[in-house]
Amino acid sequence: MKKIMVVLASCLMAAMLFGTASASEVKIGVVDLRKALIESETGKKAKAELESFVRTKQSGLEEKGRTIERLRSELEKQGSVLSKDARKAKEEELERVTRDAQRLMSDSQAELSKKENELTGAVLKDLRAVIDEIAKTEKYTIVLEKADGLVLYRSAAIDFTDKVIQKYNAFKGK
Repeated sequence: MKKIMVVLASCLMAAMLFGTASASEVKIGVVDLRKALIESETGKKAKAELESFVRTKQSGLEEKGRTIERLRSELEKQGSVLSKDARKAKEEELERVTRDAQRLMSDSQAELSKKENELTGAVLKDLRAVIDEIAKTEKYTIVLEKADGLVLYRSAAIDFTDKVIQKYNAFKGK
């Protein structure tokens, strides 16, 4: 539904632009923000940082998983010979460790999402500023984002994603 609203708004805006300007004055550009984010130097660094963060969290989760498997195995092997109280204590320990692992998983996912938003949000903000600058300098009437399902066809001639990446890398390299 959101995509449909964006497409309709884009079409409405384009219709308004075409109504106020002649076809020779209209200049349309397309930018693939996802590609710019992935291929820019800062985007690559953010991706590497996120991957490192994920590996760190995964190692903690894997350790909890091994502890759960060890406790489960001990309970299965020793369950019949343990006293009622000892068996209950082992079961409670297994439940506690399982809850801790689930909580750790949930917390890790929330932290990852926050970290991803933090790292990519700043890059996207800067990319939008670069796009705005290029659009104004080169007198684009409208710039669309190449998103799945929104831009069904575009000529490669109107896609200036590579220019955005180059300008952004130069901007961040200063």
